[in-house]
Amino acid sequence: MSVTVKSAKEIELMRKAGHLLEGVYEEMGRIIRPGISTMEINECGEKAIRKRGCIPNFLHYGGFPASICVSVNDEVVHGIPRRDHILKEGDIVSLDAGLIYKGYHSDAARTYAVGKISPELKQLMDVTKQSFFEGLKYAKAGNHLYDISAAIDDYVSQFGYGIVQDLVGHGIGTSLHEDPQVPNFRQKKRGMKLVPGMTLAIEPMINMGTWEVIWEEDKWTVVTKDHKPSAHYENTVLITDGEPELLTLHM
Repeated sequence: MSVTVKSAKEIELMRKAGHLLEGVYEEMGRIIRPGISTMEINECGEKAIRKRGCIPNFLHYGGFPASICVSVNDEVVHGIPRRDHILKEGDIVSLDAGLIYKGYHSDAARTYAVGKISPELKQLMDVTKQSFFEGLKYAKAGNHLYDISAAIDDYVSQFGYGIVQDLVGHGIGTSLHEDPQVPNFRQKKRGMKLVPGMTLAIEPMINMGTWEVIWEEDKWTVVTKDHKPSAHYENTVLITDGEPELLTLHM
């Protein structure tokens, strides 16, 4: 395993990449409503990335055909945007996006309500987001990597939701996916010790039903095996000497 520890200069570039991505999400979030297509969200996101002088890091990554992953309802991640996939009142939609700024990557995900949603879906979204922050409490130098995983699992399990196990968070830097992997479920060991300068993409993917997922025929779109809804929340996080720093979200 080769885990990179970033220099002060690299951290500043990643901080800028994260801040720019936060602005992209603000633009995409404003257009989400019933009647919009998932392709329109992708086009909005790509335009927002490029006008900031950045490159969409998902576009053509491993052959992915779009700049933004747009996943609706039972789609967990990697939903391919389509002109004919129209959002409806009561849907939830998860966006996963990232950009490259001067060679450095940022990565984040958000789940949005489309119009008015059911209390059950609202709880799923809220728990998924809060599980990230429960894990974040342990993203500190001196703690161990899987302390983050255990905290996410302990919080989510109270609600009886399924935690996706086939997909995990990851390190990030000059590559979109670097070591180490960051599971969202409890591990038998504590894992490696965290040190200042590590940058991690922590991203709980939480299902209303089973944790099990399947890949659609397009070989990208991941859906829940029982076709119950799923939510996704992610930020790029910097490990520091003190509290962790969120690079893709200003609190």
